[in-house]
Formats: sequence, structure tokens, C-alpha cells
Amino acid sequence: MADRLPADAPRRRRPVPESLREYGRGIAGGLLFSLPLLYTMEVWWAGFTSHPGSVLAYLVATYVLLLGYNRYGGFRRDVNWFDVFTDSLEELGLGLLVSLVVLVLIGRIGRGTSLQEAVGMVVVEAGTVAIGVSVGTAQLGGQHREPDEEEDQRRLRSADHVPGQLVIAFCGAVLFAANVAPTEEVVMIAVEAQPWCQLGLAVLSLLLGGLILFQSDFTRARRFTRRRLRRDVLAGTVVTYTLALLSSALVLWFFGRFQGNGLAVCMAQVVVLGLASTLGASAGRLLIQS
Repeated sequence: MADRLPADAPRRRRPVPESLREYGRGIAGGLLFSLPLLYTMEVWWAGFTSHPGSVLAYLVATYVLLLGYNRYGGFRRDVNWFDVFTDSLEELGLGLLVSLVVLVLIGRIGRGTSLQEAVGMVVVEAGTVAIGVSVGTAQLGGQHREPDEEEDQRRLRSADHVPGQLVIAFCGAVLFAANVAPTEEVVMIAVEAQPWCQLGLAVLSLLLGGLILFQSDFTRARRFTRRRLRRDVLAGTVVTYTLALLSSALVLWFFGRFQGNGLAVCMAQVVVLGLASTLGASAGRLLIQS
């Protein structure tokens, strides 16, 4: 996304890795703020029943809100209007894309969904997602400065304290999962989800966890993660997702969601809720500590 520079400063092209990190923070922020709504039946039905004119007005209103936030909020107060328009358009597009992917993976958009219904659902969901993308990009990023020696040693001690990190990750996973687990939508999605959708949710959860912890510099994640060796990234991502699935199973059991359901449906519920739990175990863990 655009650089946050004074209005009279020359526009500088961002390096690709830095842009990807910013997009990663945006996706994480969008899901953090909107995931319960993506799992809410009433919002799905609002997309089904809304008039095309209302859907268009909602899309325009969302863009106006993004313009206002990017111009006057967060870290974007000193950028020129061209950058504000560009950033807002990118965030809206990212919100639409994230909404579409999640709605497809949870089985709300499929072969039997008409184009009007699909567009309505995506746009209604994308409003909150896009605002979350904007907030996540601006507010949840790391502070890009070189740490001094004392801070670096403190970071390494924190990252190496594995039991403490696991406990905090588990707390974050339970916190996020408990917001979604009591709803009927989790069972509905699990019953209707095709195996490829469940696999897609698992892959998305793994990618999201690894992205937040090791690639996006999310809320100065370097303080709480080990050096980015390939084995550490792989191990950290797998452990995070394992904790997310465990917390999902425990929360679903606590709310009685396993009663009367077969093993396949119970496992599907765990995978469906695992997306929220992964956000908690990765982003939630970093937010709790930051």
C-alpha cells in the first residue's frame, strides 16, 4: 500500500517484501475484526435479501468510511489525497477478496448460489472486513527500528520461554474461539462443508498463523518469536495450529456442540472453528503481550 509520506514528498515505490508484509497485516486485521460476522447467519441473509441498489450504496459508503479513516486516523494523517484514494481502493478490494474466499470455504457460496446472492453476501461482509484491513494495516504493524542490545536480549529470552508462549497462545485461542463456538452457525457450516472446504480452511489457518507470527511483523512479533530459521517457522506454525485445534475442541465440548453429532461432524466443527482459534493463538497472543 502507499507510503505514509508528507503531501509534498516524492512518492517512493515500496519493496515487494515490505508490501507483502503490509498486505499480511491487513488480512489479519480484517479477519480479527470481522470473523464473527463472517460466521453469522443474519449477515448472510442480509446479503441474500438486499436490493442491488442498497448493496451498491453500502459499497460506496464503506469506501467513504475508508477514505475518512485513512485521511484522518491511524498513521495516514500526513499523506496526500492520491495515496488516500489508492490505499482505500486497495483495502476495499482486499476486503472483497477475503470475504469471497472465506464464504466459499465455509460453503456459503457454491454452485447453487446465484450471482446476485453471491455479490450481495460478499459486499455486505466486505464492509467490516475492509475497515478491519485498514485498521490492521495502520495500527497493528511493527515499529521498524533497530533494537538495542538490551532489547534484543530481552526479545530472545521471551521467545525462548516456550512454556509461557504456549500458555499465552492457548489463552488467545480460547478467547477468540469462545466468541464463535456457542452459535448454531458452526454446526451448520460443519454439516454442510465439503471435504475440500474443510481442507481449504485448514490450509488457510496454517498460512494465516505462519504469516502473522513470522512474516507480517505484526505488532512487533519479533519480540515473541524465535529467529526465522526454516525449521522454527515450520515448527511454530504447526504448534500454533495444533493449539488452535485443541482449544477449539475444548470450547466446543464445553458448549455441548459435540452432543448428538457423529465423529465426522465433530471433527468438521473443530476445523471450522480452528480458523478463529488460529487468529487467537497467533495475533491474539501477540496483542495480549503487546
